[in-house]
Amino acid sequence: MPVSTLFEPLSLLHGPAMRNRFMLAPLTNQQSELDGTPSEFDLDWIDQVSQGGYALIQTGAATVEASGIAFERQLGIHDDSQLAALTHMADSLRAGGGLSAVQLHHAGHRANPLIGGVPSPASTGTLDCIKGLATAQVERIRDSFIDAAKRAQRAGFDGVALHGAFGWILSEFMSPALNRRGDAYGGSVENRARLTIEVLEGIRKATGPDFQIGWRLSVERYGLRLEELREITAHILDRELIDYLDLALWDSRQIVREGAFLGKTMLSVFTGIPRKGVRVGAAGRVMSAQRAAELLDEGCDFVLIGRAGILQRDFPLQVAADPHYDSPALPVTAQFLRAGGLSERFIDHMRGWPAFVLPGSL
Repeated sequence: MPVSTLFEPLSLLHGPAMRNRFMLAPLTNQQSELDGTPSEFDLDWIDQVSQGGYALIQTGAATVEASGIAFERQLGIHDDSQLAALTHMADSLRAGGGLSAVQLHHAGHRANPLIGGVPSPASTGTLDCIKGLATAQVERIRDSFIDAAKRAQRAGFDGVALHGAFGWILSEFMSPALNRRGDAYGGSVENRARLTIEVLEGIRKATGPDFQIGWRLSVERYGLRLEELREITAHILDRELIDYLDLALWDSRQIVREGAFLGKTMLSVFTGIPRKGVRVGAAGRVMSAQRAAELLDEGCDFVLIGRAGILQRDFPLQVAADPHYDSPALPVTAQFLRAGGLSERFIDHMRGWPAFVLPGSL
C-alpha cells in the first residue's frame, strides 16, 4: 500500500476511532518517582509525544500492584495517590489529538525484590524457595488489573492495554513450562489462558462500552508455544474481548523456525486469524515509512512505533512530510538523544538496550 494509507482513520470496537494507523508502543523508561508516581520527566515525555501525530499513545508498563514491580522508577497505577499526575498525562494526550492507554503490568515471577518487588511465580519450582501463588492470590492479582483499569478511566484515559508479553505474569500463566498448576488456572490451554480472559472480561464489565482494551502478546521464549498462543488469540478475537492486538515481535519480518508454521512469517500466523472487529498491529524494527506501509500490505491494521519514536518523537509527522523517511542509524550518541529532549533518566535506561546508545558517549 502507499505510505498515504497510513494516514487513513481506523475505527475501533469501542470508543473513538484512531485518526491514522500509527500507535506509539509502550516504552518503559524508568523515569517515574520511586513510588511509581509520574514524575516531571514522565509528563515532559508525554507532552512531547502527544504532539507527534500518533493516533494512539500507550504509556510504559504501569504496575497494578506495588509488589509487582520489575524496574526501578517504573510507572505505577496501583494507588489513588498516583491519579493526579496520571490525569495530567491523559489531559496532555487528549490535547494533542490522539487516543491514550495505560499499559497494565505485573512482573509475576520476574518481580524485583531489590526494589520492593515480591516474586510471584505461577508454580512452585520456578524460583528457588518460593512457592507458587495460591488461587486466592491469583484472584487478587486479577482484581488488581481490573482496579487499575478503573483508575485509568477515572484519570481520563481512553483505555488500557494488558502487558501479556515477555514472561510477565499474564504471559507466564500461558506457558506450560512456567505454569504447572493443578487448579482452574493451570493445566489445559483454556485454564492457562483463564487469568488473561478473566482480566479482559472484568475490565469490560467494570469500565463500560466506550472504554478501549488492548492486549500485547509476544510469542517467543519463556516456554511459550506458538500453536497454543494462536489458538488462544483466535478465541479472544472471535469473542471480540479486545479492541486491538499488539504483536510484540523482535523483528516484524521474522520467520517461524519450527513446528506447524515452519517457514511462515510470525506475523502471518496471527494476521491470518479471523479478527471480526478487532484490529491487529505489530511492532518490531519498524524504522522507516516504507516498512510501516509494508506492514499494512502484510495484514496489519496499524503499526507500532518503538525505537523510531525514541529517536524522533514525531515519527508520524516525519513520515507525513517525507514518504521516504528513514530513522537515524543506530547507535546514536547520548547527546543526540539529549538534544532531542530525552531526560537523563530515559537516556540511562536506553544505555541498557543493545546497540542503541553509542558506548562511552556523554
